Amino acid sequence: MAEPLLHVENLCKEFPVSSGLFGRKKESVHAVEGVSFDIYPGETFGLVGESGCGKSTTGRCIMKLYNPTSGKVIFDGQDVSTMSRSQLKRMRRNMQFIFQDPYASLNPRMTIGEIVSEPLVIHGEMTNRTERMKFVAELLDQVGLNPEHINRYPHEFSGGQRQRVGIARAFALRPKLIICDEPVSALDVSIQAQVLNLLADLQKEYGTAYLFIAHDLSVVQHISDRVAVMYLGHMMETSDWKSLYAEPCHPYTQSLLSAVPVPDPDVQRDRKRIILAGDPPSPIDPPSGCPFHTRCPIAKDICSQQVPDLRDLGDGHFCACHFAEPNPIKGSSIAL
Repeated sequence: MAEPLLHVENLCKEFPVSSGLFGRKKESVHAVEGVSFDIYPGETFGLVGESGCGKSTTGRCIMKLYNPTSGKVIFDGQDVSTMSRSQLKRMRRNMQFIFQDPYASLNPRMTIGEIVSEPLVIHGEMTNRTERMKFVAELLDQVGLNPEHINRYPHEFSGGQRQRVGIARAFALRPKLIICDEPVSALDVSIQAQVLNLLADLQKEYGTAYLFIAHDLSVVQHISDRVAVMYLGHMMETSDWKSLYAEPCHPYTQSLLSAVPVPDPDVQRDRKRIILAGDPPSPIDPPSGCPFHTRCPIAKDICSQQVPDLRDLGDGHFCACHFAEPNPIKGSSIAL
């Protein structure tokens, strides 16, 4: 097997917060706790979970938009966490970011041509402006935009078109890895499909690896090779998407999949939806033991006392559960 392009080991990120009267009590939000995974060249690694579970924070720590509290991030053989500013600049030539909000991620005072060419200018590529604009026009055409609109501003485009501009900007330097932070969640469903197909086509052409962050399991199934499920900052389960969707071994994964609608009314009518009790605990005061035990329908005493290891169940399927087995919540087998 090839060496991983990205290796994340025991990544942790805490944010200090103040509470109590006049903010005198100092506490920490445990956003990411002990997350580990690898991404190989040319593959798509999906990272899923409900809002607030730490997905986006993980992506920003990898890019070092946030400084990790602890852990290692090794990209292309180099430790990102110890890089200087000049080293980070060189690293980011091969690691780019597509942001969730296509309205907030583009500078409204810059034209589309200036936005897409900005990475080339920053990294000293194509110093000839005529040559650079020609390249940008070709890139816009490749992502499905009219090259004649190169001098227009972001407010003149729809949400889907703006996200295509963001994708063109990310691909301008032909990076090895792109972190896609919920790139289609703000778009209509029909536009989502177009953007996902565009990302797949560009990956096929350039061999780019993706860390694809999303909360929509059907979107992740469409684009990912392997999938990891997060809950309250912890990694719950990791596997190739076929195994994960066919036989989830963690009760949280199984409950998430039970909520995915199926476009067959007969199948949908007979499926059993798993309703979890309560709300996710506060990341300021996480529960002891397994972070999911307060909502888990199969939890036992050991779950509140001991944190389960992310153990290998075979064939690259990892699960952090004391009672990991296919469809652990009995009577709720899921057919997608």
